[in-house]
Amino acid sequence: MSTTAVKSAPKAVSRDTCRSGEVPGDWERWLETRGETDDLRQERLRRGLRRARREELTERQRQVLALCYDQGLSVTEAARRLGVCPSTVSRTLQRARQRLYRCLRYGL
Repeated sequence: MSTTAVKSAPKAVSRDTCRSGEVPGDWERWLETRGETDDLRQERLRRGLRRARREELTERQRQVLALCYDQGLSVTEAARRLGVCPSTVSRTLQRARQRLYRCLRYGL
């Protein structure tokens, strides 16, 4: 009779846990235990957004964001004001949003 070692299959990693072993909802519970409300989180996000917009974006990105978001212009209208193609404005907006996302993702 031969003895062979039975190899067990590696355990599947649950999609419900992170690499650190935390459950994604743990962050929400931690915030709740600290007593942080949605209002405080939103205010922190706004501060981070203002700082990132001021410090992390190029002048052109700030200009395009101001026209499209603050003044409510469409991409086409902003392009006319700046004297560039609408695709340039769209691309600049996309890069600005990506940069802001990266800054805010790590800054919170």
